[in-house]
Amino acid sequence: MSVSSGQPAWAVTHLRHIAVRCSAFDECVDYYAGPWGLQRLGDSDAHNAVLRATGAEHHVLELHRADRNGIDHISFGLADNRAVDAAASVLAGRGVTLLSEPAALDRPGEGYGFRIADPEGRVVELAACLEAVSALPADATPTKIAHVVLNTADIEALCQWWCELLGFRVSDWSERQMVFLRCNADHHSIAFNRAEWASLNHVAYEVSSLDAYMTSLGRLTRAGHTVGWGPGRHGPGNNAFGYFVDPAGTVPEVTAEVQQVDEATWVPRAWPRTPELSDRWGTAGPPSAKMRQQMAGTPE
Repeated sequence: MSVSSGQPAWAVTHLRHIAVRCSAFDECVDYYAGPWGLQRLGDSDAHNAVLRATGAEHHVLELHRADRNGIDHISFGLADNRAVDAAASVLAGRGVTLLSEPAALDRPGEGYGFRIADPEGRVVELAACLEAVSALPADATPTKIAHVVLNTADIEALCQWWCELLGFRVSDWSERQMVFLRCNADHHSIAFNRAEWASLNHVAYEVSSLDAYMTSLGRLTRAGHTVGWGPGRHGPGNNAFGYFVDPAGTVPEVTAEVQQVDEATWVPRAWPRTPELSDRWGTAGPPSAKMRQQMAGTPE
């Protein structure tokens, strides 16, 4: 299946952050604000943690104390308030239920936006004009959230919805098992993995260079967090990868050198799921049964 859709006038510009419900809140705060390298912001409290990377985005991760893991929402950027209003009007006109109307956001980073739900019930936030922050030195810590991979029971329908309604474009397929979608020059900001249920597969955090990537793996290893899959380099996206398991049992990825797409010339491909294309370096081998189990996530 190849889905193609031109970007609407209110095009999604980038992935801002993900907010997750966390069954091991205190341990995960220590993990992400410690060896993972994010910085905890003052908006945090005993039940909610807000963490930023070194880039210009206000924050990339929210952790919310909960009894079980799950996605609270995924936030994407729009260009300005007019784009937010236009998006809400167009989506409502196409039958999408607005979970909230466009308004000033009373939450970390503030801004102006609204929320909808995708066909499997995930909350998607579309927002503009979040609070500005100064970029930090881009050392061996995450610069931004690179992509979110979601498990889905209906990959074709979900791909079509995100492309036709939100303006994403298919970059590549991994046979019929995964599809990689972009909203800007990054090869993918969202990807879907065919599975038995809807859940979070993993969240990838990008660092500034291949050297920063290896340094990040080393820092985590010295802190007692062994890489679960990696180091390696994927075929689709051409990005270096190293997957871990956080204290709550969800999967974060350290990544670098994500492929940049030229919109004028790019043609999606279907990548065979062979060892030499899943890991072009040949260093990681296949993911273990335990890692596959963690990537299956908690059914939403």
